[in-house]
Formats: sequence, structure tokens, C-alpha cells
Amino acid sequence: MIENMKLFGYSKRTQDTYLYAVRKITNHFQTSPDQITNEQLREYLLWHKDKYAPNTTTIALCGIKFFYQKILKKPMPVFDLARQPRGQKLPVVLTREEVRAVLSNIRVLRHRACLTLIYSCGLRISEAVSLKTTQIDSKRMVVHVQFGKGARDRYVPLPQPTLALLRRHWKTHRHPGWIFPAPSRSGIGESEATRHLPISSVQKVFRQSLKEVGIQKDAHVHTLRHSYATHLLEEGVDIRIISEYLGHKSLESTLIYTHLTPLLSQGVAEKINQVMAEL
Repeated sequence: MIENMKLFGYSKRTQDTYLYAVRKITNHFQTSPDQITNEQLREYLLWHKDKYAPNTTTIALCGIKFFYQKILKKPMPVFDLARQPRGQKLPVVLTREEVRAVLSNIRVLRHRACLTLIYSCGLRISEAVSLKTTQIDSKRMVVHVQFGKGARDRYVPLPQPTLALLRRHWKTHRHPGWIFPAPSRSGIGESEATRHLPISSVQKVFRQSLKEVGIQKDAHVHTLRHSYATHLLEEGVDIRIISEYLGHKSLESTLIYTHLTPLLSQGVAEKINQVMAEL
């Protein structure tokens, strides 16, 4: 299954998620997954739908379908019925003041630099932690994001304060490859690290900073990317340009941010008030 997912072009994260889905159904029935019947699978999917959130069930369904259809090539009629409605849930967004509060509260330089990069360039967390020195073009002031989601490359503008922060951090370790090498407990310095900063450590620091500054929103590291897009849209940046910066495959994915920008609808609200003034 792992080999086929690699051939299919799935990211490491997707591979892990799909494997987890198959392991979970195996543990649920305490039997080899190739022995699970269509009726058992139907029972499991109904149980999963009642127990977990729609997005979680959708991901599990994708992993299970890949296993039975692409690996075992075993017909399972329940897949013709199993569908998860695709609703439109608006993402959580932080205000500019909240972003500044969260980032300025982070004391460890590597984490502050990484989270600042994510917000100021609209990066995914996986793109940020694995960033290499060769991807920073300080002459053109851009970051070359390589092998992003869908294996798509893109260039995004690099703000001057972010570049200064990245340089300040890099001087603390001077690793020849990564901007964010992983610190080691075994005595090996960051300059000789063999892997980059783990995603989990960045997520943990972000959650802690949110808590410390008293922000109650259900925000995650990815919220910084949503906030980046929303704040640019509020400043009048063309949505097609924002879509390119985010690396979206289609403009439709970016249009969700128009629901999060009250500044864009102020003029419309004033006109509606004029129309309804005589009520």
C-alpha cells in the first residue's frame, strides 16, 4: 500500500493518514483487513459516521477506499452508497492584532521565526519547517516554495522584516541546508542536524502562545495561512494573485476568504441601509 501511494504521488502526510485508517478498521474487527466483508465495512462506516466529525469520516473513507479498490481490487458495494456531504465551513481567522500578540509572545527564536514565516508568506506548516537556504532569494525578495501540495512550485513575496528574522535565526546554527534544523538531545548541534524541525513542536508552541495571550478562538497553525489571505484581501490585493501565492489549484478554493472580509462588504451594507431607511 505504501509503495502504491508513493507511485500515486501522495504526500507523506496523506500516506500516514490512509495507513492509519486501514490500521483502525483492522483493530476494530481484530482481523486481517482482506477478510473484512462488505457488511462489516458497512457497519464500520455507519459507526464511524456517528462517532466522528464529517471531515474525519471523509478522510477515513478515502483511505479505506484506496486500500480496497487500488490494493486488493476487491469489490465493495457499500462504496457506491458511502458519501460524505461537502459542506462549506468557514475557517477561523485571527485579527492582525491577535497575530502580532501571538508571535511576539513566542520566546524561542526558531519557533518565532518559523511561525512568522508561515503568516507573512502564507505557507503551509510542512513547507515552512522543511525550507532550505537555497529557496530564499534575497535579491528578488521571494521564497521559492518547491514541491508544495500537488507537487506545485510557486514564488511568494518575502517581507523584509521576515528576512531579517530568518537571517538572525540562521546565524545561531549556520546549517548548510535547512533554515530550521531540528535541535538534538544527543549532543549533535543544529549545524549538523540530519532532519528539520518537527511539525509537532511548532504546533505545540503555537497552542501555548494562544493560551498565554488569552485568545479563545479554535485556532491552529494553519489559521495563520487563512489570516494571511484574509488580511491581503482586506488590503485590496487581487484575489487571483492571492490564489497564486497560496498555491491553490483553482480560484474557487480562494473564494472562501471573501466570506471573511467585512471590509469588502461595507459599501454594500451602506446601500442596503439606504434602501431600507424608510421601513
